[in-house]
This record gives sequence, C-alpha cells and structure tokens, in this order.
Amino acid sequence: MRFVPLAALLLAAAVPLPAQTVAEHLAMGDSLRRTLQSEPALRHYQEALALEPGSYEASWKAAREIADVAKQLLGDSLKTRRDSLYSLGRTYADAALKADSTDANGHFALALVLGRLSRTRGGKERVRFARIIYDEAARAVQLDSTHDAAWHILGAWNAEVRRLSGFTRFFAKTLFGAGFMSRATWAEAVKDLERAVTLNPQHVYHRLELAGVYLDVGETAKATEQLQALAGLPVGDPMDPYYQRLSAAALQDIVSGHADDARDRLRKG
Repeated sequence: MRFVPLAALLLAAAVPLPAQTVAEHLAMGDSLRRTLQSEPALRHYQEALALEPGSYEASWKAAREIADVAKQLLGDSLKTRRDSLYSLGRTYADAALKADSTDANGHFALALVLGRLSRTRGGKERVRFARIIYDEAARAVQLDSTHDAAWHILGAWNAEVRRLSGFTRFFAKTLFGAGFMSRATWAEAVKDLERAVTLNPQHVYHRLELAGVYLDVGETAKATEQLQALAGLPVGDPMDPYYQRLSAAALQDIVSGHADDARDRLRKG
C-alpha cells in the first residue's frame, strides 16, 4: 500500500488545490471521504486549516481523516510512520477542542486518534492514554447519544482494559492511581458495541469488534452471527475489504472448531 510521507502531509496545505474557500475545501474533503479517498480528503481539510487555522470543523475532520490514513499502514515496519500520523492527529483534535468543546465530534476525534495510537503500544503505555480515551468518548456520547463511533470507542476501551494482564492493571492502579480502570467490564464492552451496531448496522468494523468481544466472553454463536452479517455489507471504509477477509478467516476457524484461534486472530487484526 502506498505511503504518503509525513512531511508531505504536513506540507499538503501548500499544494494548490482547485477549491478556494474554507467551505469549498471542506465540501471537497467530505466528497472525497465518501468515495474512500482518505489522502486527498485530508489534503483538503489541511488546506481549509491553512486558510482558517482556528476552524473547528476542519480540525476535527483532519484528525479523523489522518486516523484513516494511518490505520491503512499495516505491519511493524510502518509503526514509526503510523505513530507519527496519529500524533499529528492528536494535534488537530486538541485544536478542535480548543475551538469548540461543546460538540461531540471534537471529543470523538481525540478519543479516536489516541485509541488508535494506544493499540500500537505496550500495556504500560496504553495505561497512560486510557483515562483520556475513556473521558473523551464518554463526553462525546453525553453530547450526542446517537454517535455510533463514540459508542464503539467506549466498547473497545472496556474490552482493551479487560484484555490487559492483571499485572498491568495492578501497575496502573499503584503507579498511576488508575483505579478508574476497574470500571471496565466485559458486560459494558458488549453493551456499548451492541449500541454502536444498532445505531449503524451497516458499519463493518462495529460488527467485527463486537464479534471479537463475543468470542472473548464465550458467545461463539453470537460472534458467528456478526461475522456472517458483515460479510455481505457494502464497503464504507478503506479498510473494510481487509476486515471482511479477516472475518472470513475467523469464521473458518470457528467452523473448524477453533474458536480460540478466531478470537486471537481478531485481537491481532
């Protein structure tokens, strides 16, 4: 998969684009996003920011889009580049919240980029991000109870915390005072992800994440139902073809009587 160097993304706003106004760049970015063209969409959001550095809409959309660019960089060899993009996304999300903290999307954007960045790190480093991710996603759903992507992050947060080793959770509590992580439960992970699926049943990744959690709690039949359902969904995200291949492989594991392998495959995916 072609990688756009970080320097190119940082300088993208200097590249002339057809649109001339902030509104036009935002509209072009939205249009390109709908056709799964993450990199050119990001360039338009960056161009909007060059014209209006304090734009709330351009800031949170740039954060969201840079997360989409970064998540397509698979493999350990691209970790440094991927993490650099997520860090830049955090800068955009922080700027969005500075511009307007009363809208759900800014809080969602910060939770999104930190959640993605957290998954590339070891257990102790994940702990450092955990409180911010939880608080920002929770604030997003307080502001907009229909924000399916924020519900997804909350569900994934509960699952990721439960997957941490007992030692890491103990470390978090004693060293960082992160007793709040004890609130994470598998029941909440299931409930939040089921809410995300209910709000947006066409979203492939909602169903994939929910299937993984069902496998974690031993609900193999429910996991199978989600994996079968997402196989026939239309592609709505650049990563959906990959998620659907991952789902098919997990289904084959289950059919072969290896539900644990399916669980491990989805965790690593």
